[in-house]
Amino acid sequence: MDKLVERMIRAARLDASLYEEVEANRETLAQATTVVVLASLAAGIGGFGTGGALGIVLLTLGSLVGWYVWAYLTYLIGTRLLAEAQTTADLGELLRTLGFSSSPGVLRILGVIPGLASVVYAVVSIWMLVAMIVAVRQALDFTSTWRAVAVCLIGWIVQGIVLGLLLLALGDSAAPG
Repeated sequence: MDKLVERMIRAARLDASLYEEVEANRETLAQATTVVVLASLAAGIGGFGTGGALGIVLLTLGSLVGWYVWAYLTYLIGTRLLAEAQTTADLGELLRTLGFSSSPGVLRILGVIPGLASVVYAVVSIWMLVAMIVAVRQALDFTSTWRAVAVCLIGWIVQGIVLGLLLLALGDSAAPG
């Protein structure tokens, strides 16, 4: 457990060597999954007043699925669309690095403090985005941080479109006939 906490702190500090370490170590996938679950639980607990217990469960499950989808999109965009000459990566590398980029998310638990939820979520979301950019840069062996930003931006847009279409389809299927 000490190793996990140390890695989470290093990830939150945007330590590029941590992202290289977990990228190269296939055995850290379980730890990366744990980080995603902890960050999701923290978000659910932090927003307990609005989502309740069901919200915690749904947020955790949704975050796990979202992490996998995000890693896959990032993999495709970063290795096919925006790859640099030296870019080599597999899905596992993205799952591990992006999992650890969720480390700042454990602070979302502070959303239980009355009046702080919005500020906490905003600050932590930006911090997680920056960590994700570092994770993508390292996992895809990019020399340019801007290329990592572009991969994240394109992935965010694609994921938003897919999610919007899914919600639209679910909304149509739930409507009374």
